Amino acid sequence: MAMAATVKVVLGSIAFSIFWVLAVFPAVPFLPIGRTAGSLLGAMLMVIFQVITPEQAFAAIDLPILGLLFGTMVVSVYLERADMFKYLGKLLSWKSKGAKDLLCRLCLISAISSAFFTNDTSCVVLTEFVLKIARQQNIPPHPFLLALASSANIGSSATPIGNPQNLVIAVQSKISFGSFLIGVFPSMLIGVFVNALILLCMYWRLLSVQKDEEDAGFEVVADEDVSAHRFSPATMSHFTSLNSQEWNSRLESANIQSSPSVNGNTVHFDTLRNRVSNTEIEIHSVHSGEFESGRNLNASKDTAPDASFQKTERTCSSERVPSLDRSGDMIPSQSSELNDGLTPKWKNKLWKACVYLVTVGMLIALLMGMNMSWTAITAALALMVLDFKDARPCLEKVSYSLLIFFCGMFITVDGFNKTGIPSTLWDFLEPYAQIDHAAGIALLALVILVLSNLASNVPTVLLLGGRVAASAAALSGAEEKKAWLILAWVSTVAGNLSLLGSAANLIVCEQARRAPHLAYNLSFWSHLKFGVPSTLIVTAIGLTFIR
Repeated sequence: MAMAATVKVVLGSIAFSIFWVLAVFPAVPFLPIGRTAGSLLGAMLMVIFQVITPEQAFAAIDLPILGLLFGTMVVSVYLERADMFKYLGKLLSWKSKGAKDLLCRLCLISAISSAFFTNDTSCVVLTEFVLKIARQQNIPPHPFLLALASSANIGSSATPIGNPQNLVIAVQSKISFGSFLIGVFPSMLIGVFVNALILLCMYWRLLSVQKDEEDAGFEVVADEDVSAHRFSPATMSHFTSLNSQEWNSRLESANIQSSPSVNGNTVHFDTLRNRVSNTEIEIHSVHSGEFESGRNLNASKDTAPDASFQKTERTCSSERVPSLDRSGDMIPSQSSELNDGLTPKWKNKLWKACVYLVTVGMLIALLMGMNMSWTAITAALALMVLDFKDARPCLEKVSYSLLIFFCGMFITVDGFNKTGIPSTLWDFLEPYAQIDHAAGIALLALVILVLSNLASNVPTVLLLGGRVAASAAALSGAEEKKAWLILAWVSTVAGNLSLLGSAANLIVCEQARRAPHLAYNLSFWSHLKFGVPSTLIVTAIGLTFIR
């Protein structure tokens, strides 16, 4: 493609530069509007500057990619509600044999979960577990944080649904889910192993520090360890139980005298003793989350005989709360026990099983080569129906800002392509970047690695993908497929180079910095010290296994 008119080239470059600055540095002082607004600004400028027409802008938006991204987000939301990531977190502490074993286990779990539930999702929900592990081992948490972020990036390269750039590659290349997995999975496994080996070598002495005796009984993972979080590019949120402040406000509104003892986010009622009329009220549990008024309780205090209720202990949750029944009817203890415990328990287990079955069915359908976008959307709708509740709370967990960011990015990159600058640069590099010899693969990988850290990995894929594939297609169909897989592998692993290389790195850093009582600041230089050798070594070794 020839260069466009000078005015179009200049204006298109300005629009793309604004998009790039706000995508890489979303809080720049002169325009702190964030990534999403920055992508829309870049897209609008492309239209205003007449680099592309409004019709071309709408045509540039890739709906199959947006559909696949939306479907995987919704499925991940329901998986988090079904405690999938809590179970993954518990695997970190199950029969652990020390810090080195935990680090290797973290690398493997992070990589596998990222391959099927996106890398950013895994980083969000596992960061707090990592901080607790570091506290248990009485060592600085940065080896574990590096293991989480880097392994999540490497693991996400294995599947089309592992990260956003793979979604783009899978849709544009029309490579099936199974072929993608077979082509990159060996490199992913070797990459995770090599990455863990580098971590062990760099931090062997630190990981060998013996923990204090007083910390020997510390439990790494508790049932409430997964805390609430917001969807930050390609991440999911989930529901949490009510905290003690919410419960206290409900108790005060009901005028119920109680003596709660707070431990974490769980409130235990040690005693519930009131002097009441034998014929007036009975206390029992129901499924409603509302307290009925207890104003008339004090009226019977002076005349009612002393009556001690049996000491009870209940765990408060957002689904089941105690209620007061003023009907005066006695409820059989056996029926009350059934209503209070067994039925909701089995319903919850059945619902979780359905979520896991639908997710497995979605993965099987993807492996069978069915349309990825419609498969993911179908799985998401099936989970909404099976939940048998208003889906709005779960849909609100979806990052629509990320979908809008993709729309703006598609338009901006398409406008920049029409300036002719990317084509001219590729025409210069193409003779030296052929993938039929080792030197060409090395140069292509270096270009992808540099651009992925300068322009971010998704724009790099959009800018280079079609050109690299067309150049490889001139050699053979197999080489074209290999070119797409090389692009997926290098652009993903390139995110480990620096702290700004991928959203997963930033998520781990931010989650660790804000974690209550466990806060840790992962600095740019401490990440770079590990990121540069790991990225170069893992990328080079993984390239030899791409098929």
